[in-house]
Amino acid sequence: MKYMIIPIVLFFCLHATAQTYHPTPENRAARKQFQDDKFGMFVHWGASSVLGAGEWVMNNRNIKVKDYTRLLQIFNPQQFNAAEWVATAKNAGMQYIVFITRHHDGFSNWDTRFSDWKITNTAYGKDVLKQLAEECKKQGVKLGLYYSTLDWYRSDYPYETGRTGKGTGRTEKSNYASYLQFMKNQLTELLTNYGEVMSIWFDGHWDQTNPEGSADMSSRINWKYEEIYLLIHRLQPKCLIGNNHHLDPIPGEDFQMFEKDLPGQNHTGLSFQSASETLPLETCETINGSWGYNITDNNYKTVKSLIHYLVNAASLNTNFLLNVGPMPNGKIQQEFVDTLKTMGDWLQQYGETIYGTRGNIIAAQDWGVVTGKNKRLFVHLLNRKGKEIFFLPGLTAKVVNAWHYKTKEKIKFKQQPEGIFIYTGALQEDKYDTVIELLMQ
Repeated sequence: MKYMIIPIVLFFCLHATAQTYHPTPENRAARKQFQDDKFGMFVHWGASSVLGAGEWVMNNRNIKVKDYTRLLQIFNPQQFNAAEWVATAKNAGMQYIVFITRHHDGFSNWDTRFSDWKITNTAYGKDVLKQLAEECKKQGVKLGLYYSTLDWYRSDYPYETGRTGKGTGRTEKSNYASYLQFMKNQLTELLTNYGEVMSIWFDGHWDQTNPEGSADMSSRINWKYEEIYLLIHRLQPKCLIGNNHHLDPIPGEDFQMFEKDLPGQNHTGLSFQSASETLPLETCETINGSWGYNITDNNYKTVKSLIHYLVNAASLNTNFLLNVGPMPNGKIQQEFVDTLKTMGDWLQQYGETIYGTRGNIIAAQDWGVVTGKNKRLFVHLLNRKGKEIFFLPGLTAKVVNAWHYKTKEKIKFKQQPEGIFIYTGALQEDKYDTVIELLMQ
């Protein structure tokens, strides 16, 4: 029995260490800035884009590692232009970019010393992350880095207990100690050689759990996050850590993410977690139906639906991370560029009602939502449906003025103990979102 004491004590020591994580003042300031930024670009891209069937193609087609490696001879993004990517994000009103450094197929989009399966071993031969980091700094856009904890390529990843990557031909026994050290080595490179990193965006934990919504969501392996998170916070204390594990936040994480759902929603069957009341929140979504480049996916979301997504996210204190999947030549397809530019044009006019605001002021109504900043409330009438009277329940602070945000035309209102009535009359409906501003006492 006494031989069990050391591992048990070690477990509780590590758990206690994780529980006592205290973010630095710089980290807390970064969290607030992150909440203020509200809108970012997600970029899914790598060797998989050559096959034009999304970033899960290796798993979906059960492509063997030895065959998949041939993509090194094919992937040659000669038209990649970091300045164009960053300008596309900036023109969209996006404040940050989260770039896929390594997805589940294990391909590294930078010149790592710890793997030959990397972009600098292709005919292209250049470090795209270096170019992107330099351009983000030049154009004043923050850079976050996506990093997969799951790997369909390497044999030391515990693929035997994973839910995915079963058909890639691996037979060698896994070795998580080796894989953990590999991840630490790569994360050290990313946080040492590419300047200030806004965030590390982890993904893949769910590979080692039962399907989302199961009664038992415990992991089949000990990921040793306390060691990984400690490393990141030591290298860059300001860097925010998030993990797309589809669970409630764990100690050491600085923001909580939702995948293709707003907090409180679960249309995808991935979001059973509760929204944190203390951490910044973020949701990610695609412009069409795919994350990585998919040549047959023409299911593009409308500009209106994406603006509504952004507004609804802001009303829930949530950032909106909108994805592009560039083509294998390195270009972002024109359909994405056009959509993002139109969103940017809207934000040029209405950004004040989104950036730096806070939400959870009132619950979403059938007509829309509310965002706020200091003593100003922005009532977003997303679905007017011909109505001329709108009720904001639960608002008890005194309103001293109301006007149409776009034209500054005065709006009639009536304050009641149970809330506020707004009378828009024949006010012209704006194309995407009719915003009424209320000034509170």
